[in-house]
Amino acid sequence: MTPELALDHLWSVAGCDSALLAHAHIDGGDPALPSVFRVGTLASASIAAVGLAAANCFRLRTGRMQRVDVSVPRALVAFRSERYLRVNDGLPPELRHAVTGFYATRDGRWIQLHTNFPHHLQGVLKVLGCDGDPGAVAQAIRDWDGATLDQTLADAGLCAALIRSPREWAALDQAKAIANLPLFEIERIGDAPPQAPGAGAAQRPLSGTRVLDLSRIIAGPVAGRALAQHGADVLLINGPHLPNIAPLVIDNGRGKRSATLDLRDAAARAQLEALAQQADVFVQAYRPGSLAARGFDPHTLAGIRPGIVCVSVSAYGHAGPWATRRGFDSLVQSASGIAYTESRAAGVDGPKHLPCQALDHATGYLAAFGAMVALARRAQEGGSWHVRLSLAQTGRWLQSMGQIEDGWRVSDVTFGDVQDALHDVDSPFGRVRAAAPAERLSETPAFYARPPVPIGTHAASWDD
Repeated sequence: MTPELALDHLWSVAGCDSALLAHAHIDGGDPALPSVFRVGTLASASIAAVGLAAANCFRLRTGRMQRVDVSVPRALVAFRSERYLRVNDGLPPELRHAVTGFYATRDGRWIQLHTNFPHHLQGVLKVLGCDGDPGAVAQAIRDWDGATLDQTLADAGLCAALIRSPREWAALDQAKAIANLPLFEIERIGDAPPQAPGAGAAQRPLSGTRVLDLSRIIAGPVAGRALAQHGADVLLINGPHLPNIAPLVIDNGRGKRSATLDLRDAAARAQLEALAQQADVFVQAYRPGSLAARGFDPHTLAGIRPGIVCVSVSAYGHAGPWATRRGFDSLVQSASGIAYTESRAAGVDGPKHLPCQALDHATGYLAAFGAMVALARRAQEGGSWHVRLSLAQTGRWLQSMGQIEDGWRVSDVTFGDVQDALHDVDSPFGRVRAAAPAERLSETPAFYARPPVPIGTHAASWDD
């Protein structure tokens, strides 16, 4: 599949006007990073879809359509934005805890642990009965059969994945549930009169569009960041008690304000409800049912604010026995056969991930794309809308694109190679250098109007 065909597919799944595709242009192709998968196609198509949807929102407000250009190399810089992040010309803190990684099990299998949050690490160590030394963890895991440990950790609400082949994954009920879903869903969930994509003058595609971003780490935050780079007023809401990863707060916080609300507290829930009453988009990336238990499921939000666009991002999808299973990009790669395929192709001993967090970034951009498509529909026909996506559905699409023989032999891209795709901004963290938006719009260039800020810098209010 070429990037152009992939963009056509996204536009078709979303039910958009095919005539608008003539305004989007993608340069380059795969292989562009060392991988047998078409990660350049995934990156450029998902980012081009965002750019074209933004251009369409601008067209609906002004009557003017513009050209959208994306290159595969720049799209892949955006897909590896956390890798290229620098603060005061230095490397940010390490993203991953030392225990996170692949381990051999007693029965000759491999399992991946994800222990970047302290409570996940402590939970895994409790199950294993060892301390946090990686060597001790490796020794403890050699006393377990892989499938048993995988299920035990999942039952404990912890983050791990048995390395499976594509065939093993396809045989699971979860994979079958995902196979019955489209790549993403954009569903009308309520009635409301037509409303423009944003209030006031349309200087940018999403000027005046208010977005609540209830997400952490990469996929959800990338969605909010992508909306911000086209002019949306994005307010990030974190729980003050929830852990974060410092470099990702910086990288994915660009363009946003940041506040905290403890939704265990009734007053905080009332405050979030008041914010939602004035919001256009509500992005959430917690496990299915988590926010619904606090009273913020899409249908309730549509009742609170007719015309709202709700966006739900999950790891393994909203259907199937793994719907509430905790997961991250690398775990979905491991569980679904991607890490197995990369390692077999390269002939390495042990699993091998993609050269970027491609499922996270693609799902984030597709979430922003879906939100803008829903805003365009709201402008034309009214209604409240729900956009649903998952890392596993995105991974399934990537796997369906076919493989590139010897693609893993391509030379990797270094920090020095990507300087023209980075930008600098002063922030409370210091001078931040990070990936610039990859899509180029001829009339309304994408950019971040705000620097990243520490969690909780602002009040939980739409007033600046």
